[in-house]
Amino acid sequence: STLFRSAIDHFPVYLISGIIVFSFFTECVTLGMDAIVMNASLITKVAIPKLIFPFSRALSSLINFLISLLPLLLLMLLTGVRVSPALLLLPLMIVLLFLFALGVTLVMATLNVFFRDTRFLWTYATPIFYPDTIWPEGLRGIFHLNPMYQLIDFLRQIVIAGIPPTPERLLACGAGAFGMLMIGLVIFRRYEEK
Repeated sequence: STLFRSAIDHFPVYLISGIIVFSFFTECVTLGMDAIVMNASLITKVAIPKLIFPFSRALSSLINFLISLLPLLLLMLLTGVRVSPALLLLPLMIVLLFLFALGVTLVMATLNVFFRDTRFLWTYATPIFYPDTIWPEGLRGIFHLNPMYQLIDFLRQIVIAGIPPTPERLLACGAGAFGMLMIGLVIFRRYEEK
């Protein structure tokens, strides 16, 4: 009664778009987190750039994500969601999502080497099956700081609403993606030899 008190237009597309973005993120981070630990014997015997291991896992997850976009597009057509020119921004959203997920993956892969029980639990503040309007008005700004919220809403905006995101949204997604990638690279490189 709390989550579904307001009607969501094109709910199946709304739900699936949130699920596939969050699933990609979760798969990328989960697989990449163990990439160094699982290949420790190879890493200690052969001089190879360690960045290859989490990066390859992230690319593998990206391929799965791209395949999962096909059912989303089919669902859009079946449910009557209008295909608009805003859909041309989909590649930009995918690049930003990939960079953000790769950054988090690098951080978690590094931490997992030192703290084997590390498991990344992303906040439940990501609206996958509920609208952000259920949050109290005064707290929405805090929840909107979640980069996954920004990326999922980016996809929903171009897929469901058929409009390009505002410059502020593009800036938030870009800053979150590149910022997380830079943090991930710095942490990964700093502890790479350890």
